Amino acid sequence: MDGNQASPKPLSRRSFLKAGCLAAAAVGLTVCGGAGAVVATRPDPPPVELRSFSFGQRGGDKVLIAYASATGSTVDVAATIGATLGERGFAVDVQPIVEGPSLSGYQAVLVGSPVHGAHWLPEAVDFVAASQAELNALPAALFTVHFFSRGESEGAQKRRMAYLDRVRPLVPQADFVFFGGRFDRRTTAYGLPTWLARLTPTMDVRDWDAIRTWAQALFA
Repeated sequence: MDGNQASPKPLSRRSFLKAGCLAAAAVGLTVCGGAGAVVATRPDPPPVELRSFSFGQRGGDKVLIAYASATGSTVDVAATIGATLGERGFAVDVQPIVEGPSLSGYQAVLVGSPVHGAHWLPEAVDFVAASQAELNALPAALFTVHFFSRGESEGAQKRRMAYLDRVRPLVPQADFVFFGGRFDRRTTAYGLPTWLARLTPTMDVRDWDAIRTWAQALFA
């Protein structure tokens, strides 16, 4: 299942860099050929807090949501999915992959990761590989949180599907979905110079209605 939702027009890297140039010029930095004075930048955001959650009443079918996150965007997505499943009567545990959650005792498992470098985070890929046998024996789903390639053109869909190249072959029967993410200075630090990343405004395209709608239909 491809759960892409209606969202703002995808922002290309070229458009993003152009926006960065305009923003920098506005504050007087030397960008795109212009010269200006050095100005103070905003402080870096606080470290990402990877949290665990529990939803629903104990006694229902147990669902594990194991997630990876580099910038914090996926934390809230995982929690929203968990809360929605909890409202449906599932007993849900949401845990960061870095804490090494066990799949033992669960009747279904979801694994989620953001996209960096056009792929899932390494710890999420390693988790799926290590849990391959269990994931193929249980109802399982993969959710991907990303910012680029959110359109419906053939090229965007092809690039989007490539995000799963390292995990989908391991669990070919698993459901999968893509959600828009959040683009902020933590994200830009992966691919832009620090001075430009510091000028980047946060752009949040997470569609909470789409996330809840998918979770409401999951395992139905």
